[in-house]
Amino acid sequence: MLGRLTGLMFIVTFATAIPPVVTFYVPALTDPAFVLGGGFDTGVSWGALLELLLIMANIVTALALYPVLKRRFPVLSLGFVAARLMESTFIAVGIVALMALNTLRIQAGDSDPDALVAVGKSLVAVHDWTFRMGPGMVVGVGNGLILGAMMWKSRLVPRFLSVFGLIGGPALLVAGTAVLFGIIEAGSGWQVLATAPEFLWELSLGVWLLARGFNAAALAALGARQA
Repeated sequence: MLGRLTGLMFIVTFATAIPPVVTFYVPALTDPAFVLGGGFDTGVSWGALLELLLIMANIVTALALYPVLKRRFPVLSLGFVAARLMESTFIAVGIVALMALNTLRIQAGDSDPDALVAVGKSLVAVHDWTFRMGPGMVVGVGNGLILGAMMWKSRLVPRFLSVFGLIGGPALLVAGTAVLFGIIEAGSGWQVLATAPEFLWELSLGVWLLARGFNAAALAALGARQA
């Protein structure tokens, strides 16, 4: 039951994370004059709602896995919960930044357009960096290294799946650090390439757990270990 719930929530994270970035947030993130629009943009609101559901799904994945993995990994399993919460915190700050931009858009009145555009760019920059620090780096530690290592050792899913996490976590961290120091640009081909293994890890883990659940023998071994 917990395995399939975890799988479902991982699939939900994809369904809620992608539309805001590729659709709903695009005008706000790409058009500096968005703040001058003069009306409340419901697209930003829909994106914010989806990301709130993303936060919920992130937390549920951690809470569903914790009682299973703590039997063998009491510290690492708690570390995974903490990483998931930290990632969700970054996402929440990004949501607040864009909703503040939306509020500024309807309350601008006769304010100086240049000043409004400058403030709007600042809010977009805050959102961008929350994405780079949360999904762009913290995920590499939590979903990649910590969860990948626990799944590899416990064999709750096939080890060939865990390899994606063990590769994707460090790759995401390296790319995120390179972006942090300005060595590569955010969203560049190098970062996309480094993100691919982590993307495959989370997607394949979600699909596998939703379809098959945990490996029964490995789950039994964890139960016996706890006993």
